[in-house]
Amino acid sequence: MTNESTVIVTGGSRGIGAAACRVLAGRGHAVAVNYTRDAAAAEALAAEIRARGGRALAIQADVADAQQVAALFARADRELPPLRALVNNAGVVDLPARVDEMDAARLQRMFAINVFGSFHCAREAVRRLSTKHGGRGGAIVNVGSAAARLGSPGQYVDYAATKGAIDTFTLGLAREVAAEGVRVNAVRPGLIATEIHASGGLPERARQLAPQVPMQRAGNADEVAQAIAWLLSDEASYTTGAILDVSGGR
Repeated sequence: MTNESTVIVTGGSRGIGAAACRVLAGRGHAVAVNYTRDAAAAEALAAEIRARGGRALAIQADVADAQQVAALFARADRELPPLRALVNNAGVVDLPARVDEMDAARLQRMFAINVFGSFHCAREAVRRLSTKHGGRGGAIVNVGSAAARLGSPGQYVDYAATKGAIDTFTLGLAREVAAEGVRVNAVRPGLIATEIHASGGLPERARQLAPQVPMQRAGNADEVAQAIAWLLSDEASYTTGAILDVSGGR
């Protein structure tokens, strides 16, 4: 990817998404900082990147809504350099619960954002990147979770199931567009100290579970962002369909 390229990062206003925006901007890419509700955080991040000499634009869109996703990509087309990459990072958890306590509304929200949202965004990206559609190629990184391997019993089985879907989605899409100049990979973070734990009602979760990690600590968002940046880079030019664990050995 050249310096005159844009990366769209969904859920870019906080946590892993924000770290990815900073790292990618530092590597010379224009960044579309997607957010759903926290306009102040997204605008502040975009301003921070611009103050450092980078190019960034905060764009609101709920990835669960296909029309809003289309509008997100259309705005990036108009106001930023050509798209070369997508980071499918937007995702949510919910309060800890057993499966027999989960209602339909919770499940619909979880899958609409974590799974359908990734499909919506990848569809728009492939339409722009694939040589089949006249594009110049590019890369997609999906953000999964080690929960897909662990199952998250008694807490987030629904979340874990959505991330299992992301693993399968990554493998299938990678093979589907490999001959069209588009590489598709995933990072699978483990226990990472970000705000997502508080949104699921467990603000101390990263600290409490750190002893279960072979490295005896939680990771940080920048460590995941560096893995994302590598998978998007030309250094990973022969890597597609890969799922990279960033989990401290867990």
